[in-house]
Amino acid sequence: MKPLGWWLRHVHELLESSMTRALDTESLTRRHWQVLNTIAHGARTPEEVDAALAPFGATAGQLADLRARGWVSESGELTDAGREAHARVEARVQAFRTAVTDGVSDDDYRTTIRTLERCAANLEAG
Repeated sequence: MKPLGWWLRHVHELLESSMTRALDTESLTRRHWQVLNTIAHGARTPEEVDAALAPFGATAGQLADLRARGWVSESGELTDAGREAHARVEARVQAFRTAVTDGVSDDDYRTTIRTLERCAANLEAG
């Protein structure tokens, strides 16, 4: 049996590459989606977006790209085109998430998440 770290890294890499393929028709990356979704849920300033997505690194490039596409206004809100894009991309992301957990029961999913939360807490306390 491979160790936890191996599986975490492997799943992370698969999530990244698979999400890239899922968003390719929109020429978006996973970070673009995270920024777009964070704004859709209320973040308005670059600082708020960065704070919400701090574990994933800087977001300035993605935010600038979303603004250049006309999806995010200068005030930090989604434009009409941005709301349409968000709805389109959200449907793709939901389909992606469903495919990722296909065959995993709700109980198994919750157990996995609780186990990872416990591992993280153990490491943070250590």
